[in-house]
Amino acid sequence: MPEVKKTPRGLGEGAFTRLVTARPRLSLLLALLVTALAVVAGSGVADRMGSGGWEDPDARSGYAARALEREFPASQPNLLLLVQARPEVGGAGVDDPAVTAEADRLTARLAAEGQITGVGSYWQTKLPALRSEDGRQALISARVLGDEKAATEVLDRIAPQFEGVHGPVEVSLGGPVAVQREITTTIQEDLLRAELIALPVTLVLLVLVFGSAVAALLPLGVGIIAILGTNAVLRGLTEFTEVSVFAMNLTTALGLGLAIDYALFIVRRFREELAAGRDPVAAVGATLRTAGRTVLFSSLTVAVALSAMLLFPMYFLRSFAYAGIAVVLIAAAAALVLLPAALVLLGDRVNSLDLRRLWRRGRPAGAAAGGEGRGWARSATLVMRRAPLFALATTIGLLLLGLPFLGVKFGTVDDRQLPRTAASHLVQEEIRDGFPGSPGAGLVVLAEGRASASEYEGYRARLADLPGAVRAEGPVTSGNYAYFTVLGEGEAVGQQTQDLVAEVRGVEAPFDTAVTGQAAVLVDAQDAIAEKLPWALALIVAATLLLVFLLTGSVLIPLQAVLLNALSLTAMFGAVVWVFQEGNLSGFLSFTATGDIETTLPVLMFCIAFGLSMDYGVFLISRIKEEYDRTGDHEGAVRAGLARTGGLITAAAVILAVVMVAIGTSRVTNTKMLGLGIALAVLMDAMVVRSLLVPAVMKLTGRATWWAPGPLRRLHERFGLSEGEPAAAPAEPAKVPAGIG
Repeated sequence: MPEVKKTPRGLGEGAFTRLVTARPRLSLLLALLVTALAVVAGSGVADRMGSGGWEDPDARSGYAARALEREFPASQPNLLLLVQARPEVGGAGVDDPAVTAEADRLTARLAAEGQITGVGSYWQTKLPALRSEDGRQALISARVLGDEKAATEVLDRIAPQFEGVHGPVEVSLGGPVAVQREITTTIQEDLLRAELIALPVTLVLLVLVFGSAVAALLPLGVGIIAILGTNAVLRGLTEFTEVSVFAMNLTTALGLGLAIDYALFIVRRFREELAAGRDPVAAVGATLRTAGRTVLFSSLTVAVALSAMLLFPMYFLRSFAYAGIAVVLIAAAAALVLLPAALVLLGDRVNSLDLRRLWRRGRPAGAAAGGEGRGWARSATLVMRRAPLFALATTIGLLLLGLPFLGVKFGTVDDRQLPRTAASHLVQEEIRDGFPGSPGAGLVVLAEGRASASEYEGYRARLADLPGAVRAEGPVTSGNYAYFTVLGEGEAVGQQTQDLVAEVRGVEAPFDTAVTGQAAVLVDAQDAIAEKLPWALALIVAATLLLVFLLTGSVLIPLQAVLLNALSLTAMFGAVVWVFQEGNLSGFLSFTATGDIETTLPVLMFCIAFGLSMDYGVFLISRIKEEYDRTGDHEGAVRAGLARTGGLITAAAVILAVVMVAIGTSRVTNTKMLGLGIALAVLMDAMVVRSLLVPAVMKLTGRATWWAPGPLRRLHERFGLSEGEPAAAPAEPAKVPAGIG
């Protein structure tokens, strides 16, 4: 039996315990005041957020887009007016004199609006690409100036003047600005609905977990504080940088999910300590020495996983890092400071209002907990008895579920993120299906530097001769700048068009060139992710190895944690491709499959799901470590650790999955994918990896699980923290209150 070491000092000892228990009423009053200020500070945060952020702003495609907007605003239209001849107009359609006169009037009105430039129309240019193939529809295009927020404000102002019936025509608004505006509005509406779904369902589940209505309200309170505090942080960040509106979904999901996780473990341990005979202040101190340390390490691992997204240049990914880090740290702070203060005041009343008495009908209070623990202990025994079989079968099963991801194709966000009934989606669908050449889908080449007419023509001819090009048009010149348009055979962001980007960039020119367009932006985004991804993975892995080592003192457990966590994500990635790329279940889930996955989504989902997997991994491993330090029995520690935390981890995973599924009811496809994908990953991690794979692997590694070389062992003894009581503390509580055990 190994020597039982004294637990290193840390949370729950000395000054920190006195800090959180000395003036609990004052602590809660200050928390209430800060929360009220956060409500004020965070108000209107969604209105200041953007709906883009998928492009690399430092890429050549970004430089070209900004230069074109400045020098040739008509070359980069972001607002389209779909003008449709009404049925009473004869066979002439959009070429009818009355339609032409009304269209010219609308074009002039649009050109006279402030912050709008580059206005053009089919009736001015007679370009075939601006007229539908059936002749019943045509386009007016324009450039709305300013950033996303400013452009949305302009659209809000002018939309009522242009949408609807105007004599012989009916007008609908489309283009990127209209799509972004509708995405933002839809996300705000969906987020409110998700919160209205998640909060009551979560409260019911917490009552089932704890039995006590009082105990159930505590995690929910921590979650609300985390959400409101993070909204205030994001509102402050919008003053200095761009923040994506999609990050609001992560704030709600993690704010409720992680806050509930942390509060579950804190409250459960506090109830154990009360059952062991401690007074409330002593119980809080013991809770902070044990579960408090685990919460601290868990929050750090999740924050590190999310911080890796700060390495990427896309503000879409960086926004999730801002929101995620803020909500994790605020949730942990509330669970470690405010929750203990509330527990000191409540004492034994934390078990009050046991609503389960309504159907328990006289069952002993500890029956549920004891039976739950025995069930998990029996499960762990069975798994360890057949460890090779469970380890092999589980690993193969997870890898098979992940196979569809080998066929992943990457794309960009467009109107098909919106539901089929969305106005801007309908407009873009009409343009895709009814107009020749998909207006705006080609590549635009910016030429910088003066050249002769023959040099321009020679360059245009070389572009037109490229294998993937249908035709090349231009140049359009202005001073020291010119631009060319290259139309390809494939879809706007299809593989053929992506290949054409490389071909165009390889054409020699007597001036500096930069290529932009949807496909060029996608190619540059993929290159940026490929460049930064190894660094992000290295940060996550290195930080995880270090933190888990400091928690356990083992060399092998951190390696196991990284590998098993990564394995737990395979089902999520496979499902993302099978469902959202290939379109399976698209009718049931109400989304439009595009045949690809937005480039940044796998990175985002990996960082979030890996962090959440570490969250549950830390909870389980820390309890196993506590048991091993106390008894020296490796298999017994695995069995006891799973018995003590298996039900709680499963309950926490189910609650978090409920929140993520509520987020997944969004009508925006990326949000739906994020919510449902993370829900699947969380459930697979808790119910398969933690329940089957971890005990099987720990059985196979045996006592070597806890080995570390001498220098690292001494390093851990000096700096490490672990969940466990000092030697003089009671070994185990005598009785656990009713609840998940």
